[in-house]
Parts: sequence; structure tokens; C-alpha cells
Amino acid sequence: MPRFPKPPEGSWTEHHPGLGTGPVSYEDSITPEFYEREKEAIFKRAWLNVGRVEQLPRKGSHFTRTIDAANASIIVLRDREGEVRAFHNICRHRGNKLVWTDDPKQDTAGFCRQFTCKYHGWRYDLDGSLTFIQQEGEFFDVDKDRYGLAPVHCDVWAGFVFVNFAREPEQSLREFLGPMVTDLEGYPFGKQTAHFGYTTTIHANWKLYMDAFAEFYHAPVLHAKQSPEKYSSAAQQAGFEAPHYGIDGPHRMVSTSGVRFWEMDTELVKPMEVLTRSGLFGPWDAIDLGEMPSGVNPAKCDPWGLDSFQLFPNFVILIWSQGWYLTYHYWPTSYNTHVFEGNVYFLPATTIRERIAQEMAAVTFKEFALQDSNTLEATQMMLETRYIDRFLLNDQEILCRHLHKVVGDWVDDHEGARK
Repeated sequence: MPRFPKPPEGSWTEHHPGLGTGPVSYEDSITPEFYEREKEAIFKRAWLNVGRVEQLPRKGSHFTRTIDAANASIIVLRDREGEVRAFHNICRHRGNKLVWTDDPKQDTAGFCRQFTCKYHGWRYDLDGSLTFIQQEGEFFDVDKDRYGLAPVHCDVWAGFVFVNFAREPEQSLREFLGPMVTDLEGYPFGKQTAHFGYTTTIHANWKLYMDAFAEFYHAPVLHAKQSPEKYSSAAQQAGFEAPHYGIDGPHRMVSTSGVRFWEMDTELVKPMEVLTRSGLFGPWDAIDLGEMPSGVNPAKCDPWGLDSFQLFPNFVILIWSQGWYLTYHYWPTSYNTHVFEGNVYFLPATTIRERIAQEMAAVTFKEFALQDSNTLEATQMMLETRYIDRFLLNDQEILCRHLHKVVGDWVDDHEGARK
């Protein structure tokens, strides 16, 4: 029989009295004014993940990232010393966007030894310094040392690249992440370089999609049609009602069990899953990644299925017991739209069968994510009617309650500090 850790005495939510247990408001997800407030209070103050170091394989490698919620476009690069840096993507001459290809509205990536503005040819080194001004003699006592690219605070943890737009961050990246997240150090993120990704625009507030992956209460219902008739009961056996929740500062996590229903009854899986030996839970043939760090499966679920870590504000790392991981990003573009990014990572395949199993897992997760997004757009539409303004959350939805509480606290703290 599967063995699950017992929750603390009483409910999960009641062990965090600051969260309350009453109905909650989603006004923070349907108000243009609040979106403007959280842009200033959160996305210009928190550490934001913008990618991984594997995107910068050598000196001169770079990529750009547009972050609407911070009104920013940045260049992330590896400099001549091998360090990862970030700069605002703007020329110091007339304000042209410095790095772009055919469409300035689209992000790009590449390699160069220096950056040259497309408008008037000003050049910048990889350390951001201004090295060349076209017809420099036409300017008035210009000091190139004073007009390098504007830097953005940048740091790396476990291969994940983070930036912070505050003039001076209130915490270092490590302090901001806290022990629940940093206890993941030692997990082989850097070895899992086989990558599949997708991006789509969702017509719903970013927090509503964060909520969708903060609980498994919805899975046997929402995703039942994706699988055969008996999927709902199998999902419950697999532990969708998660046995462990964790909260640390602004971050949260949920851990659940790993009963492999495809080994119990082949009627519960699709023919394509049998052929590829892969599906929603990833490749069936588990990969041994060695001893896991203390932050993985903190509740010691036996058997263990997955851990989902929500790093405030908009980044999720989901680690699977089968030996792979995925990330989600939720980038706000307005109070009721955001760009959702899903990225799936595996060890590089050594056989064709392994590659097919990885692709099957990536495609299956994309389909499930689209089911979630369709539901959330329906949620957004009805929340905006405001005919009902308070909604019930159960004990399994503690992480949803926590996210909206933290968002409100960050906005209140920021605005209180400015008074």
C-alpha cells in the first residue's frame, strides 16, 4: 500500500492563521487599476527568472527578454569573462531598441562580439561600455565612459538566471528564494538539456493560471476527458489530493504521490501511450539521477510523484520522480491577459525510443495546459461580471489563498513605504 505522510493536526490552512479560511475576493485579478499597482510593487521589485545559463553557451551569447509588467526590454548575455550580465535594451543616443532582428516587437537570441545600434551605428562592448560613436566630433564634449548601457541587477541560482529592476534590491537573490527553494541545490538541472517549449497568450489574469497549478483538486474532473473512462479514479489513486503543502515567505510548493496507474491496469492508458511508453507523467522508464537534495520530496512520499515549486511571483519549477522537470512562466500583459510559457527538460536522449518518449510527454503536457487555459478564460469572463465577489476555497487550495494574500501584502507594503 502507498505510504503518505500525515498532515499536521488540523487542516493545512488553519496552520497559517494569517491566511484566514473565509471566502476570498478576486478583485486583484479583474481590475486594471490593481494591475498597475502590482506592476510597480511586484514586477519592479521581485527577482524574476528570465531563462537558464544553457541559453548562453559561450562568451558573446545573448538573448533579449521583453517584460511588459516591468515596462522593460533587456539583453541577457555572457561577457568576455564568462559572467552572466543584463542590461536595458536601449541605445544611449536616441533611445532606439539596441538588439532586435526583423521585428522589434519580438525577442531574439544570438552571438556577437559587440552590439551595434541599427539607427546610427553606436557600439557597445559585452561589458556594456560605449566603444564607438559615429562622427564623434559632431558631439559636444561627450565622455563615452558615462554613456554605457544601463545595467540591470542580475544573478544566477542553480543555472537559473534572475533579474531585478529595483534601483537596489531589498534582498539578495539567495535571501529572496529562501531555504525551501535553495534546498533544491544539487538537483541536476544543468544535465537535463533536452528541451521542448511552447508559448501562448491567455485571456485571463496571470494569478488565475498560477492557481490552476497550485492544486490537484481539479484534475480528475477537468482532465478526465483527456484519458479513458477510468481516468478519474486512477487520478485519485495517484494522489491528486496532495499529501503535502509547503509555504516559505512568498513562495509555495505542493508534493504528491506517484502511483503508476499504467502498471496497474493497461485499460487506463491510451494506445499511443502504450506504444511510446510515455504520457502525462512523463516517460514510463524512470531515469536514476542519483541521490536527491533535501528539498526534493520533503514530505518523503512513498511512492513519490512530483514536487511543484511556485517561486514568487510568476515562475514554477515542477520536478518529476521519473527523472525530468518542467518550468512555467506567467508574464502579465494586462489585467486580464498574460503570456504563458511552458518548458520541458530531459537528459539528452541516447536512443530513438527515448526521444519519442520525451516528445510524447511534451505534447501531452501541452494538451493538458490548453485545457486549463480554456477553463481560466471562462473564469476571467465571469469574475469580471462582479455579480458574485466572494468565493469559497477548500483546504487543498491553501496555495491559491496564499498567492493572493502575498500579492496584496506586497502592494500594501510598497505603497505604505512611499507615503
